[in-house]
Amino acid sequence: MAEDKDQEEATEVPEDEATEVAEDNATDDAPAEAPAAAAPPQQRTAVQVDDTETVCTYANFCRVTGSPEELIVDFALNPQPMGAPTSPIQIKQRTVMNYYTAKRLLAALQMSVQRHEAVFGVLETDITKRVATK
Repeated sequence: MAEDKDQEEATEVPEDEATEVAEDNATDDAPAEAPAAAAPPQQRTAVQVDDTETVCTYANFCRVTGSPEELIVDFALNPQPMGAPTSPIQIKQRTVMNYYTAKRLLAALQMSVQRHEAVFGVLETDITKRVATK
């Protein structure tokens, strides 16, 4: 009996994959077939990173622009974080990426901010509210 249960669990397809399979088969003229067994979960592999020549900069300003193919994120130091700057902000770093990479970056940043807020409290991004509460 235990072997039967293990065998059933191994052939289950997650609900979102099952929906995609059903939708794909719905457009075919052939009768729907049972979904294939789910592939075993992929193991994470360590990625080697060499950061010996990395230049570190600080930014308290960013601007996001883009095109249909790429997202452009400019980073700079705003010497006047309160009020309107009196001189132009000089962009020091620009990162250009495709939207797939941007979406993965968004997820990684969101997870990091959520962890930080869980430990240290909610981050208020409106500077006038932060200054008013102190």
